[in-house]
Amino acid sequence: MSGDAPRQPLPPHLGRRGRRAPLAVVGSQVSYEEEMFGAAFDGVVVRRFWGFVRPYRRLLAVAVVGVVIFTLTQVMVPLLVRYAVDHAMAEGSGEVALLRAIALGFLAVVSVNYASNITQELMVGRIAGHLLFDLRRAMYRHLQDVSLGFMDKTEVGRLMSRLQGDVSALQEFLETSIFAIGDFVLLLGIVTVLLTLDVRLGLLTLAVVPALLLVRLVWLPRARAAFLRARETSSAVNGALAENVHGVRAIQEMVREPVNYTLFEDKAGENLRSHMVASRYSNAMVPVVELLTGAAMAVVVVVGGSMVLDDALPLGVMVAFLFYVQRFFDPIRSLTLQYSIMQRAMASGQRIFEVLDVPVDVRERDSAQDLAPDAGASIEFRDVTFGYEPGRPVLERVSFRVEPGETVALVGPTGSGKTSTMALVKRFYDVWEGQVLVGGHDVRELTRRTLGRNIAMVLQEPFLFSGTIADNIRYQKTEASQAEVEAAARAVGAHDFIMRLPHGYDTELDQRGTNISLGQRQLVSFARALVADAPILVLDEATANVDSYTERQIQRALARLLEGRTAMVIAHRLATVRGADRILVLQDGKLIERGNHDELVAHGGLYARLYRLNHASFDDL
Repeated sequence: MSGDAPRQPLPPHLGRRGRRAPLAVVGSQVSYEEEMFGAAFDGVVVRRFWGFVRPYRRLLAVAVVGVVIFTLTQVMVPLLVRYAVDHAMAEGSGEVALLRAIALGFLAVVSVNYASNITQELMVGRIAGHLLFDLRRAMYRHLQDVSLGFMDKTEVGRLMSRLQGDVSALQEFLETSIFAIGDFVLLLGIVTVLLTLDVRLGLLTLAVVPALLLVRLVWLPRARAAFLRARETSSAVNGALAENVHGVRAIQEMVREPVNYTLFEDKAGENLRSHMVASRYSNAMVPVVELLTGAAMAVVVVVGGSMVLDDALPLGVMVAFLFYVQRFFDPIRSLTLQYSIMQRAMASGQRIFEVLDVPVDVRERDSAQDLAPDAGASIEFRDVTFGYEPGRPVLERVSFRVEPGETVALVGPTGSGKTSTMALVKRFYDVWEGQVLVGGHDVRELTRRTLGRNIAMVLQEPFLFSGTIADNIRYQKTEASQAEVEAAARAVGAHDFIMRLPHGYDTELDQRGTNISLGQRQLVSFARALVADAPILVLDEATANVDSYTERQIQRALARLLEGRTAMVIAHRLATVRGADRILVLQDGKLIERGNHDELVAHGGLYARLYRLNHASFDDL
């Protein structure tokens, strides 16, 4: 496939000797909109991109010098051949010494060409590698700091696309931009030399260029539409494939395979047809360029040969013309490809900097401090109002206090604000009004490190990471010893099932820990919280999705885990919270009842009504 074509549907490579082909973009499944071409040049993107390149400007200068020298040596080779033919090899000259000198000059030029090529390859590779690292590190660091509100509304696939494909597109843009300098110098050098050697023959040779430009004006809009259509259909196929893979259980349950296969075959067929059209447009330029190259060489042979026979042109000049014509269209192809790469890079740059510009709503203040060891492990909400969208609060003027060592349960229907209270204690979000205090200090005045060290959480769906079970248990406290890991697992009842696994604590977990059961994952998360040894524990529906036997195991682990700790237990099931020191009942974001189980039953409110009606959960409302 010619380098004339834009990158899609099949990424072309320059593949020219002495030049590294552009890196293939590595990306995950993305939508059609994510892959659209952008404007050919965006000054804002280029300026911000330069901010990442600036630390390597000395390496960049060396790379540019290497590219220019490499290109100039390529221009010089045909001139040496021309000089040898006209002066050292001419009939009757007998200039053996001159021929030897030219051979030494040729060797020197080739040596400089080789050294400059090695230099440009090393420098460009080093800059591109550092740039890739710096951009991904900047995005990763920023994504660690952005508020959960942004993460809640953003598809993981799009973020992965920006971390991988878009960053690689900017890296490729840098590489090809440096080499494009060489293409421009080569093109300018060839034109200059052709016109210098013989103006008439040079102009005749360059007469094919307008024909190439005319062909491209007709070809480019149609090819662009074909390539975009191919990208669109590829995205549709990827989306259908991903959806069917993720939903294979439901598909098999409903015996939907034949229907889905037919639908997928339609999408794949359309994708095939669009790629065939794009491929035809892509390959159409190859014979055109070859035809024009042949036409230019024919002009040189016919017209230049006639001039040589008439002694109006030295033979060496015509030989040099043939060399230059062979190379003339290489830089044109490369610069055309660079235009498409620039379009893609500008769109990728916009998406990358959109992520880097996402405001960090929850920032650690410069004056933030750590909790003193004697600060206590209390939690207090003072007239807290909070919501995720402006004008729609999920908590309204909520006030309560959890004393050190006390276990307080929060119950209420779905959407009453229970999980939001947990998020505010950990300062995943900032309150709209009021205060959330831990150890007597507003969480906005505390460092994130001290909140992480003093508050451990166990969620409804525990998230386990790839790695061993032992690594997951010590995830929050990486310095925990193996003895501490095993002691925590024994305390929560996880040790026995772990030892039955093929490699015990060294058993590697699949993605999200799917090679062990949900109840076992929950026990591992309890062990992780116990190893963290945090004075405050927050449990969010820790027993909601397990069977009765596993729930009894978890209840025993929970009793061990709560010993001597301040705890907020968020639950739907009434049986889960009966033993709490106090129970807070939330409804529609308001705290409507508080007290222990007996007090709430005696009070006769919502909690008592559910209990007397023998409802098992507030969701029975």
